[in-house]
Amino acid sequence: MTDLPRTPSFSLNGKTALVTGASSGIGQGCAVALAEAGAHVVCAARGADRLAETVAALQGQGWSAEAAVVDQGDLGALQQLFEGRVFDVVVNSAGTARHGPAVETTPEDFDAVTDVNLRSAYFLSAYAAKALMAAGKPGSIIHISSQMGHVGGVDRALYCATKHGLEGMVKAMAIEWGKQRIRINTVCPTFIRTPLTQSTFDNPERAAWIMEKIKLDRVGEVEDIMGAVTYLASDASALVTGTSMLIDGGWTAD
Repeated sequence: MTDLPRTPSFSLNGKTALVTGASSGIGQGCAVALAEAGAHVVCAARGADRLAETVAALQGQGWSAEAAVVDQGDLGALQQLFEGRVFDVVVNSAGTARHGPAVETTPEDFDAVTDVNLRSAYFLSAYAAKALMAAGKPGSIIHISSQMGHVGGVDRALYCATKHGLEGMVKAMAIEWGKQRIRINTVCPTFIRTPLTQSTFDNPERAAWIMEKIKLDRVGEVEDIMGAVTYLASDASALVTGTSMLIDGGWTAD
C-alpha cells in the first residue's frame, strides 16, 4: 500500500498569539483569523474602547481572546507583555504613515513613522524571540509589511524607507534565530480598503494609479490577508522563514 503524505495542520489549538494593532483594519482581521484557527489571542492596541469592542466580538463568537492596552511606541510597555509569558505566535500589525513629497518631510515626521514601523517592530521581534528562546520553544513572528517594502511609490519615500528596512531586518533575524526554530516573515499587502486608506481611495488621481497597478483589477480587502497570516502562524509553513508573502494583486509583477 502506498503511504501518502499528510497535509500539515493549519490548526492553532493550544497556541497563544499576540496581535498588535488589533482594534481595527488588518490587525483586527489577523486577530479573527488566529482566534478562529483555535489560538488564544491577546489583542493589543492603544485605543481601549475599540479594543474592548473587538475582544467582546471575538468572545461572542465563542473564541478565546483578551485585551492589552499598549502604545506601540512605548518599548517598556511592549517588553512588559512578555514578562512571565511566551507567545507561540506574534503578529505585528501596528503601523503608521505620513505621506508626502520627500522634500517636505520633517524630522518629526521621520521620527514618528520610523518609531512605529521600524523601531518598535525591531524590539517587539527581539522581545518575542528572547522569550521563546528562554522557554526553549519554537515560534512564528509575522510582520504586516507592505508591497512598498519592495517597490517605490508616489509621496511614499518615508513609508518605503521603513518598510524596506523592515524587510531587511526580517531576513537578518531569520538567519540569527533559525537554529532555535523561531521563524520570522512578512506579509506584504497592496492597498487594502480600511478606514486608514480611505482618504487615498477618495483621491481620484491616486485611485486611478492604484487600479492601474493592480493586475487583478480590484483593491484588497482585509479578508485577503487573513489566510496568509493563518498559514504563516501554523505548522503548514514550518519551513518558511526570512521571506515575504506578497498579496499585491500582481502590483510587483512588473
